[in-house]
Amino acid sequence: MAATVPIRLALIDDYEVVLVGLAHMFDAYRDRIAVAEIVVGEKVAFDVDIALLDTFAQREADGGDVATIVANGHAARVVVYTWNFDRRLVDSALRQGASGYLSKTLPAAELVDALERIHAGEVVVSEPGRSRATVGLDWPGRTEGLSDREAEILALVTQAKSNREIAEMMYLSINTVKSYLRSLFRKIGVRTRTEAALWGVEHGFAVDDHSIDAWA
Repeated sequence: MAATVPIRLALIDDYEVVLVGLAHMFDAYRDRIAVAEIVVGEKVAFDVDIALLDTFAQREADGGDVATIVANGHAARVVVYTWNFDRRLVDSALRQGASGYLSKTLPAAELVDALERIHAGEVVVSEPGRSRATVGLDWPGRTEGLSDREAEILALVTQAKSNREIAEMMYLSINTVKSYLRSLFRKIGVRTRTEAALWGVEHGFAVDDHSIDAWA
């Protein structure tokens, strides 16, 4: 069901490179989706139909961000865009007022379709059972061989988060976090957490503190 007027979309995350890559997923669908605002670490400043909250290196949907965006009032609907489909997170997002909980495994055409259904008033939650895959997305460290999950963990290390904080934020075990750290340390050629954080700052993992408005 295509909209007669493009849906005005705001993209939200603290990492500009992630949002710019996400915005480009809609290039072939500009008659249906208009990326009106890319919000990097700031509040939505303009009225939009949907605010799409990307969870890259952010606290998951139980952290209160959804409720904050809903309360802001500029987004008619708020949607979470994530890999993590722990039932507690889905339920928390919906309780806070989210109108959708969408998977990063969705190809662009299916993502656009889901956004149109949400815009029409449907609450849409993606099926969590699909295999994880990179579908037109980008993240810092990808060209250096980091997986999206390794990149998220390195971003959190660069934010000075402890292993326990990372585990709690990402719903992972401490041992899983340590395993990811060993892998990413090897890939970027560092031995210590401090070296990893410095590498992160030098390679685009520092949190951005500005916004880019009126994309495209």
